[in-house]
Amino acid sequence: MTKPLADRMRPETLADMVGQEHLLGEGKALRNIIESGNIPNLIFYGSPGIGKTTLARLIAKQTDKRLHKLNGTSASTADIKAIVEETQTLAGMNGILLYLDEIQYFNKKQQQTLLEYIENGQITLIASTTENPYFYVYSAILSRSTVFEFKPVSASEVEKAIRRAFDFLETEQGTAITFDETVPEYISICCGGDVRKALNAVELCVMAVPPTESGARHVSLETAQQLTQRSALRYDREGDEHYDIISAYQKSMRGSDPDAALHYLARLLEAGDLPSACRRLLVCACEDVGLANPMVLPFVKAAVDIALQVGLPEARLPLADAVVLVCQSPKSVAAHDAINAAIADVQAGKGGAIPRQLQNKHYDGADAAVKGQFYLYPHSYPNHWVKQQYLPDSLKGTTYYTPGDNKTEQAYAAYWRDIKK
Repeated sequence: MTKPLADRMRPETLADMVGQEHLLGEGKALRNIIESGNIPNLIFYGSPGIGKTTLARLIAKQTDKRLHKLNGTSASTADIKAIVEETQTLAGMNGILLYLDEIQYFNKKQQQTLLEYIENGQITLIASTTENPYFYVYSAILSRSTVFEFKPVSASEVEKAIRRAFDFLETEQGTAITFDETVPEYISICCGGDVRKALNAVELCVMAVPPTESGARHVSLETAQQLTQRSALRYDREGDEHYDIISAYQKSMRGSDPDAALHYLARLLEAGDLPSACRRLLVCACEDVGLANPMVLPFVKAAVDIALQVGLPEARLPLADAVVLVCQSPKSVAAHDAINAAIADVQAGKGGAIPRQLQNKHYDGADAAVKGQFYLYPHSYPNHWVKQQYLPDSLKGTTYYTPGDNKTEQAYAAYWRDIKK
């Protein structure tokens, strides 16, 4: 079976790699470590297809270490022990470099077994993970390793790799391969920073085009659009990408940026994650707009109900309306802060007996010194208000709610100041 194009044209030197300039540029820490030849245990963290495996291979080549590759989804402790045994042979005389892909799938016992060998220096570990290593990797391994975060490769850098891929296939197949000038740019944008996905899309485009009588092939923009139309979508409902998107979605609404909020809404909807889009929107309306624009709450609730009833793709319309309204509304966290403060007091044990006039009973026991509930019914008084104690004695005078600095809450505050004075 032929290897994928991304494997057939892996870079042979650091200079051939695209992206990760923040790690591999001249003078950067990881570049200096690699060039020193003294490689510590490393953890590479980042999304698929952005150079983690390629860099591990280049490190092994540059340091002349024996490279072994395992995958956390299928490897066992027996596989690790077999690799360690090789350190006693001629093949392992320069040291063993173990590249463990998807280390997050190793359970605690497997990671502890691995720890024994990296601690005594029998093997050098380079582990990779698409999940946050601080959540998924055993703390003892983390403490003995250095974590480097890989970032999605920019479209301009991916485009360089795409053009090299067309040249590589032309040489490999011994025939002319041409393409519309807009094809590399289109694929580079659609791949979402994933170089492997971009290169495999190039090969798929070439395979999909019938050759002319001379064997030449021409890839049109239309062909690229048909084969890469959804390749930019990287989304895992249980992974970091999911939480990053919904975090950015709510923070953009909170920050009153409708363009960014709509972008992240689009990513959620393209992934088919309608529930997350609706839930975060409801939370943001209550938490971040709140009393500054009370009418946003029924509007957002109605928009979410419509979206869930009609489903995708039409759900995008009411949700877009609601997202823009939330972004454009004035913001207040007064009620949010107030309930958090009240909950903190309750959790701290601050409470006490409910004042007698508020209790749901209309008789007193024999031990009551003063009998009678003495509840004052506000509607029996001017402006439907009368002064009386509502908080327990131990919290008397406590203030949880402070009106926000917006027209709505300030108007309410002024109304009650005039009455209560």
